[in-house]
Amino acid sequence: MSRKIAVISEHASPLAVLGGVDSGGQNVYVGQLAKHLAAGGYQVDVFTRRDRAQLPEVVDWLQNVRVIHVPAGPAEFVPKEALLPYMREFTDYMIRCCQHYPYDLLHANFWMSGLVAAEVKRALKLPFVITFHALGRVRRLHQGEADKFPDSRFDIEARLVAEADRIIAECPQDEADLIQLYQADPAKIRIVPCGFDPAEFEPINKTMARLVLGLPTEERIILQLGRMVPRKGVDNVIRGFAQLQRDYDLPARLLVVGGEADEPDPQLTPEIGRLQTLAVEEGVADRVTFVGRRSRDILNYYYSAADVFVSTPWYEPFGITPVEAMACGTPVIGANVGGIKYSVSDGQTGYLIPPNDPAALAERLAHLYQQPDLLDRLGQQAIERANEFFTWQKVAEAMASVYEEIFAANPLPQTDEVDELAIIDRGFETALETFRQSRRLLRLAIAEAAQVMGACFAQGGKVLICGNGGSAAEAQHLAGELVGRFKQPNRAALPAVALTADSSVVTAWSNDIGFDDIFARQVEALGQPGDVLVALSTSGQSRNLVKAVEAARRCRMTCIALLGGDGGETWPLSDIAVVIPSSDAQRIQETHLFVLHLLCELVEVGLAAGRWSQTMLVETALPGWPVPLNGRAKALMDGPGNGKNKEEKRNGYRQTQR
Repeated sequence: MSRKIAVISEHASPLAVLGGVDSGGQNVYVGQLAKHLAAGGYQVDVFTRRDRAQLPEVVDWLQNVRVIHVPAGPAEFVPKEALLPYMREFTDYMIRCCQHYPYDLLHANFWMSGLVAAEVKRALKLPFVITFHALGRVRRLHQGEADKFPDSRFDIEARLVAEADRIIAECPQDEADLIQLYQADPAKIRIVPCGFDPAEFEPINKTMARLVLGLPTEERIILQLGRMVPRKGVDNVIRGFAQLQRDYDLPARLLVVGGEADEPDPQLTPEIGRLQTLAVEEGVADRVTFVGRRSRDILNYYYSAADVFVSTPWYEPFGITPVEAMACGTPVIGANVGGIKYSVSDGQTGYLIPPNDPAALAERLAHLYQQPDLLDRLGQQAIERANEFFTWQKVAEAMASVYEEIFAANPLPQTDEVDELAIIDRGFETALETFRQSRRLLRLAIAEAAQVMGACFAQGGKVLICGNGGSAAEAQHLAGELVGRFKQPNRAALPAVALTADSSVVTAWSNDIGFDDIFARQVEALGQPGDVLVALSTSGQSRNLVKAVEAARRCRMTCIALLGGDGGETWPLSDIAVVIPSSDAQRIQETHLFVLHLLCELVEVGLAAGRWSQTMLVETALPGWPVPLNGRAKALMDGPGNGKNKEEKRNGYRQTQR
């Protein structure tokens, strides 16, 4: 049975004509994602607000894709900044639809759609995924008073980050903003970019494309295409273009495509009027052509006709137009912000420059025009990159994987036999996802932990290991691998002690004094400056672990903690914290064991290669070992004496892993 997905996009309909103030990348995203999900076997309904009275309630758009126009507010255009009061009406309609025609999952696009999805989830227990497309705090940072969205957006977005089953980040910068500005749980975030459709965008012979558009075949042509709003930085493009004419004596033409009408109309699109005035002031009005809005079936010709595509917004959550240009074989000069710095490979498919820097834009344009062979090479590499990473089919496949994660956690009613298999499948899926997230977030922390342990052994120190319950077994496992061997058959034994293994000490001290100090007492007895303590805990809250770390710090030992959840009290006390991105104790312990095996292998390989000695350690968390020991790593090995460096290290890991 195919799954039913309700895609919510309150202001951006896939049926809208693109290029206006509120019609752009999100419309394309919603339409293409729905189309390709349907091709993959899903049934998709797109819910968007009715903004014209003549629109039918339901449009059978494509096979297995319907567009449903929701009666919420007046049936006319309303700026998206003024739509929040109508979301209650939108929500009530959605709840009625979901009761009549059950969906398996909601996918919200933009924060107001997310508010609808969150309310539907509360009412009907439906899981939801959200793609924000833009974050309020980032927008306010860049636009200040020009941002007309209400301040309540910030609290609503924070709620959505907390309640969503998965959050789709469109690029690494989007993920970082979610974590740093909204304290999003990294375990819930998946990076899924935007894309292009190869059936829409592919290279066309440049001369042919120009003839179709009525453009001179020999003229240098630079293209800017997108919504005509200030944050898109079209004014910067005009200034940079003017500087190219003045400083480099390279006559060219700038095409500016976009707007509310097929002809450039400052009345309908005030931003065009401002830009036309700027072109006059810069002395290039006769070299800048404002084209107006164009339908998507002709954009392929504009991208292919251009020598270079330019996009220099102040900020950009992703930016679909640079990818479309790359797919047509046109190099891109883009602002080094948001998704553009993810999609454009600097020096390979174009160049990244600071936003609001006309001189940098002019210099890069001149650089390309002065090297025709380079222009051709970048164009070919742009085609390859776009097709390798950014087709809508690949985007839809990645999104389907996110959906299936949620379905695995919320299975349909099953027979007993199938239910058993579902439990098995769900266990594998959650374990694999925990491993994937751990790999993405913890590689540097694991590498540095291995470096510190290897340096400790190289200097004649020892490793003490402690944990409770299943973590006690893992502590003894690690000690056994280090004292014995892991993969190197003839290496010397390494001094490692599991503090859980001496039953006489553990039972006597816990019976006579108390369980909270059983590990701390042994650390005080056995620990020496330069030794390492490895503490294992799924929660980081165990008092005997916390006290053991505190005792190790007093003994001038280095503390490595393998934790889970939010790291608990143990995290801020540790020099290196490897925090598994899960709250499931079983998944945490499974991943801890894998990390312990990695540590054993890294230590053995490093010692066999002589990477650590009395005078040589490894710089923290860098590939290509060995490197001369830097002061920061040395302060770590010297114990807690240099508190400033250690506090910086803990704070760095706290930020990286959260």
